[in-house]
Amino acid sequence: MVLSLNVILFLTLHLLPGMKSSMVNLINNGYDGIVIAINPSVPEDEKLIENIKEMVTEASTYLFHATKRRVYFRNVRILIPMTWKSKSEYFIPKQESYDQADVIVANPYLIYGDDPYTLQYGRCGEKGKYIHFTPNFLLTNNFRIYGSRGRVFVHEWAHLRWGIFDEYNMDRPFYIARKNTIEATRCSTHITGTNVVFKKCQGGSCVTRPCRRDSQTGLYEAKCTFIPEKSQTAKESIMFMQSLHSVTEFCTEETHNTEAPNLQNKMCNGKSTWDVIMNSVDFQNTSPMTEMNPPIHPTFSLLMSKQRVVCLVLDKSGSMASEDRLFRMNQAAELYLIQIIEKGSLVGMVTFDNAAEIQNHLTRITDDNAYQKITANLPQKANGGTSICRGLKAGFQAIIHSNQSTSGSEIILLTDGEDNEIKLCFEDVKQSGAIIHTIALGPSAAKELETLSNMTGGYRFFANKDINGLTNAFSRISSRSGSITQQAIQLESKALKITGRKRVNGTVPIDSTIGNDTFFVVTWTIQKPEIVLQDPKGKKYKTSDFKEDKLNIRSARLRIPGIAETGTWTYSLLNNHASSQMLTVTVTTRARSPTTPPVIATAHMSQNTAHYPSPMIVYAQVSQGFLPVLGISVIAIIETEDGHQVTLELWDNGAGADTVKNDGIYSRYFTDYYGNGRYSLKVHAWARNNMARLNLRQQQNKALYVPGYVENGKIILNPPRPEVKDDLAKVKIEDFSRLTSGGSFTVSGAPPPPGNHPSVLPPSKITDLEAKFKEDYIQLSWTAPGNVLDKGKANSYVIRISKSFMDLQEDFDNATLLNTSNLIPKVAGSKENFEFKPEHFRIENGTKFYIAVRAINEANLISEVSHIVQAIKFIPLPEDSVHALGTKISEITLAIFGLPMIFSIF
Repeated sequence: MVLSLNVILFLTLHLLPGMKSSMVNLINNGYDGIVIAINPSVPEDEKLIENIKEMVTEASTYLFHATKRRVYFRNVRILIPMTWKSKSEYFIPKQESYDQADVIVANPYLIYGDDPYTLQYGRCGEKGKYIHFTPNFLLTNNFRIYGSRGRVFVHEWAHLRWGIFDEYNMDRPFYIARKNTIEATRCSTHITGTNVVFKKCQGGSCVTRPCRRDSQTGLYEAKCTFIPEKSQTAKESIMFMQSLHSVTEFCTEETHNTEAPNLQNKMCNGKSTWDVIMNSVDFQNTSPMTEMNPPIHPTFSLLMSKQRVVCLVLDKSGSMASEDRLFRMNQAAELYLIQIIEKGSLVGMVTFDNAAEIQNHLTRITDDNAYQKITANLPQKANGGTSICRGLKAGFQAIIHSNQSTSGSEIILLTDGEDNEIKLCFEDVKQSGAIIHTIALGPSAAKELETLSNMTGGYRFFANKDINGLTNAFSRISSRSGSITQQAIQLESKALKITGRKRVNGTVPIDSTIGNDTFFVVTWTIQKPEIVLQDPKGKKYKTSDFKEDKLNIRSARLRIPGIAETGTWTYSLLNNHASSQMLTVTVTTRARSPTTPPVIATAHMSQNTAHYPSPMIVYAQVSQGFLPVLGISVIAIIETEDGHQVTLELWDNGAGADTVKNDGIYSRYFTDYYGNGRYSLKVHAWARNNMARLNLRQQQNKALYVPGYVENGKIILNPPRPEVKDDLAKVKIEDFSRLTSGGSFTVSGAPPPPGNHPSVLPPSKITDLEAKFKEDYIQLSWTAPGNVLDKGKANSYVIRISKSFMDLQEDFDNATLLNTSNLIPKVAGSKENFEFKPEHFRIENGTKFYIAVRAINEANLISEVSHIVQAIKFIPLPEDSVHALGTKISEITLAIFGLPMIFSIF
């Protein structure tokens, strides 16, 4: 018997919260706590704030009616950067930050155009990360291109909040429908327009001709462009073309176009956007209001970011004496103070055992003397009990004593001990408005630490056996202001166990986006090694150049003068001691220029908690500015409390856990649970052999750019989309290395280690199936799933074919089964190809087949049905017939949206 775990998979992937800490709440039909943050690089402009308010106010009414009087926007917080002038009406933020905002306002990098979009890489129904508006979009009248800004905001809010997808497709703008007509990729099919090819354009006028059919595919030629009628009667759909005045609703089950080859159908198994919205947490307990209009206009709070205030609250209780924990804490704290914290920040320090002591009130980090005042007070002895609440309260006192507000300040709490009284200060923590980052050191650290991080929007980390775990955690706690060029970037964090009298060599690439404030740090466990570091031009730095710490914490660092040379740096470490010892190498740097964003990597898990056997997803985003970085290697290392490590290669192939191919989001399912407790995540991303490149294609999940409208029988064009310059189209990236912590997560319900678990999860759903006719054969291709989701190798495939789309969608198991006995599944991530001749079917010109695939594993568990693909037998006609046919079809009212490359001719 073949078992399906679709229900289990759906629940496990949708019910648990993600890592991003949004502050939005839905209370009595109104959304509260939305944060819209302006990037520090955006020039001051009061009109920007006015337009944001107007956009949200209009969006609230549009949203209210689009959701059939269920929700509206009640309260919005606009976060203004420190780079703007201070005003009396600006309040101090609490946990609000640019890094955690729901909407960001920032200039694009290199990419052309101002298309609003949502960074969305979860599954169907999962929340996105943020909406991105450019200042130009908010300040310029784009009404004709995108529709009103309020309508655009609702389009993007639907991506962000409810995890639905667009109903157009730039890559497949049209398809042949069941009725043998060419149809647009759209929802609903009631939207009308005309199809033309632009021959010559000058000013706002163009010479056009009708679209022809392609002689090979039977579809319209690639240059065919859809121009919608300005006046429509269709009310759907906001996720296709919100710019049309008549469009005020989402597609429902009755109006949804299940055939359209768009991301909504692919990701949500053909469900309508409204069905997905109604299944969201927001709508499960929300009834329509009796009022015909939203009860109130949104209210706005203006908050101004403040200078960074950080207080270290460090455990020095007796248990910190074991396993070199005190040494490791001091090494990591020193690295944070010298290399990570941004210049100009205010930093204090508290140490605690069963009592707490303020070691340093806030000190502004301006030069070496400033951080030395703090590092001099790092604890040298460990004794006593553990009182986390006293440590936190002393941290608040250190901040207040320096005439700073705890609101918006950060506390880095590091402890290895248990504390039964930690709940007693939860209310004080909430009232403080502070952000608490927690670092749990060792398996006995208080289980409530994560609660502190979750309630304040802070990061959460776990470190134990991984000797670099603490430095990785501290390195991740950078500014949340949006000033990426000021943030420290970790290039290397390597632990090396070297036998006596032996040498080890390594390399670290420094690319042209970084090199400012570059540090090489070496630590040891017994004796300082002999160090040789060489830059790409051959200049050598030796042991004597590395400054040893005065606190005897077995650490030495070298700060490279000026800007570090671009290229490959090599290092050599010689263990002069007779015994083996553990050496570590850590390299950090900052952006080379304030005008060129560096390549950065961030990582997180799809949930903070997991219950066996529920799968989780590891995500890593690698980007430069807002552009995805492609063609690189990304490895995730997940470590359990007892030091067991799992290594996963993450993929950006649009298959398995990965939603969209080539979007710079590398992901993979994680199912290798090894007991319960805390797990830590770190990710290493690197490029070698000049393989890395930027993806200059437009973002997915965005408001559709409309090239023009048909008004009173005439085509009125909108301003053309800016072209990609040739020099930008060839942007490549040098070899680089980035290492980042992805925080921690907790697991429950897992069998004890070593954990040879039976297979309880099926192969992952196939999401990139493609089909095409070649003569009398149909060729299929897809990415192989695994034995368990996207790991290992499936046992077999079930491929079914039908001439009816609905039969295949609604009754897969009764469609015609293909013989796949010769198809041996490959290892997950490999490309599968299968060719067959449709037997028992009459085939003629225009014959359409629909095909879908499922995979079965060794435990006889079966995957979800793949998306359904179409293969059409098209016999090319003589050229004159093709032209005539194209002319005839172009007279039919169809809606076909052209590829983006069309507009380069304007």
